Amino acid sequence: MLIKNDNSLTYKYDDLKMIIEPWGSNSFRIRAWKQSEMPTSDWALQKVEDIEAQINISGSYASITNGKIKAIVDCFGKLKFLNSKDEIILEEYRRTRDGFFGNNPPEDYEREFGSSLEIEGKEFRPVLGGDYQLTLRFESDPHEKIYGLGQYQQPNLNLKGCDMELAQRNSQASVPFVISSLGYGFLWHNPAIGRVTFAKNITSWEAKATKILDYFITVGDTPREIHNAYSQATGCPPMMPEYAMGFWQSKLRYQTQDEIIKVAREYRDRGLPLSVIVIDYFHWTRQGDWKFDKKYWPDPKAMVDELKSMGIETMVSIWPTVDHKSENFEEMKEKGFLIRMDRGERIALDIHGNTVHIDPTNPEAQSYLWNIVEKNYFSHGIKLFWLDEAEPEYSNYDFDIYRYHLGPNLQIGNIYPQKYAETFYNGLRQNGMKEIVNLVRCAWAGSQKYGALVWSGDIHSSFQSLREQLVAGLNIGIAGISWWTTDIGGFIGGNIEDEAFKELFIRWFQFGTFCPVMRSHGYREPLGEPLDPDGSSGGGICDSGADNEVYSYGEEVLDICRKYLNLRERLKPYIKSIMAETHHLNTPVIRPLFYDFPNDNKAWNIEDEYMFGPQILVAPIMEEGCGKKDIYIPQGGRFKNAWTNESVPEGEIITVSAPLGMIPIFIRVDTDGLDLIPDFY
Repeated sequence: MLIKNDNSLTYKYDDLKMIIEPWGSNSFRIRAWKQSEMPTSDWALQKVEDIEAQINISGSYASITNGKIKAIVDCFGKLKFLNSKDEIILEEYRRTRDGFFGNNPPEDYEREFGSSLEIEGKEFRPVLGGDYQLTLRFESDPHEKIYGLGQYQQPNLNLKGCDMELAQRNSQASVPFVISSLGYGFLWHNPAIGRVTFAKNITSWEAKATKILDYFITVGDTPREIHNAYSQATGCPPMMPEYAMGFWQSKLRYQTQDEIIKVAREYRDRGLPLSVIVIDYFHWTRQGDWKFDKKYWPDPKAMVDELKSMGIETMVSIWPTVDHKSENFEEMKEKGFLIRMDRGERIALDIHGNTVHIDPTNPEAQSYLWNIVEKNYFSHGIKLFWLDEAEPEYSNYDFDIYRYHLGPNLQIGNIYPQKYAETFYNGLRQNGMKEIVNLVRCAWAGSQKYGALVWSGDIHSSFQSLREQLVAGLNIGIAGISWWTTDIGGFIGGNIEDEAFKELFIRWFQFGTFCPVMRSHGYREPLGEPLDPDGSSGGGICDSGADNEVYSYGEEVLDICRKYLNLRERLKPYIKSIMAETHHLNTPVIRPLFYDFPNDNKAWNIEDEYMFGPQILVAPIMEEGCGKKDIYIPQGGRFKNAWTNESVPEGEIITVSAPLGMIPIFIRVDTDGLDLIPDFY
């Protein structure tokens, strides 16, 4: 049954109901369910301006048109989407007997794809005693290119042919929005654990447990238009504060208040720009106490004040883990503020204690946590929070064990990092702040509007890992998380006396200069010792990595780092202009070449270059011992070599020298705003 409503189209057959409705410009939201009432959760999608759709029902078919997108649904519920040229851009994969016999299809029904396979496009497979395991299938164009989906540790920018897990892990952020080279964007609006497969013969989205099929689709003439429509539907980040556009210094881990002040003074005395310094984990008494260990951090306010006097903001690490011995554990357990286990002991992460995570899907738990943070950190002048472990991380990724306030992990678990970022965003907003940044180790759709700055987690220190971070940063930007950073030098490994690692650190430092946030972090070797290894709690029980400051690697490395630190400072007016556009439109700060040059077919195949804003093309060196690089200059823009001021031919591959102190950079000169870019040469 096909039914026209006020401004939407409804399909009903047996127990299946489906509604198609406009959701912003050139966009639809599609929901299908089998319960008596439609679940109404708006996990990431926010209300947008109502747009009047054109709806037509004729015989076995109905169509609904919203600007450049049209949806056609047949009498068996199969959907296909067309662009403004009436070209099919996406069509459900359905192989059933309805196509050629059985069920007495109407005479006007197109009998294409008739099959004995009996495979539904929308498969709701009942879970005995529960809801549904869901699969949504689409026809696949083998020549299509797919980008986005979040941050994954793999080398492919184009995800066509990839099989991807829809789940949050340390260094993996599932943000299920993609842009297709066919001219559409697609959001899998379902926070369930699942998978997506972009195969040559079929595209399938899966949810392990759910109550509803829910997705958003939009079309546009360019990736920018598609991305803007998605951002209108899911939100934009706040304006990034100017201090956050400079250099951030971090390591695992500064162990005392005296140590962190000493590092800040060293940067000042050497004339090295420093905007943020980070206090990492186990500065606290116990996990879940959320307060400084006074033995090692005796006067946090005095520390913060001195850092501010040097122009440096303080960031502190906050973990969502709560030790069973924490002073807050019993109260939080009693009030239902902790995640639960359907079987086994209530232990989710075993690291220096038996811990379980706070449940930010519970609004009361959000308020409880912020009240403690406000008292123990914000009152000292700390307004930057590093939300680590925000996937959340488990000792065992048995997703079917855990249960949250909003439902079982299998059904809603991917929403956790979004809700964790929301906790701190709301708390800071209540205290009058508008320019809010939360450094978060994970994200989901919509996290951007809560000031989520995602970094790529506990990655290895290697050139292979560096290459994968470029892909991760570009794809998560396409997926809507425009603020992104990475541990310069990688996190795990890297001996500060090793010449090979020094080369990696320099190349990563150069790449970091042209990232949304420039931040050095790592667990360097040789490792240090805990201050109090036999202590039962507190900041003394955890060890430290070796020094990770730019002056820790010798004079050659320092000279190169100083050059890029000063360049980052001189780039601040340009970065500020990028961040202003991102604030209003959620434009990715770093993006693949095709985003700015969609009409250049070759640009869609370039995976080792990117645009840093609209005017700077970056081609990072990501191979050991490499002193030159072949670089493609996109068709449709005029560029000059930033270091030599020489013009380069567009639409061609050129070979550029890249000695250790130089990253290939090109400035686009045929656009406005050149006055914001300093001279490189």
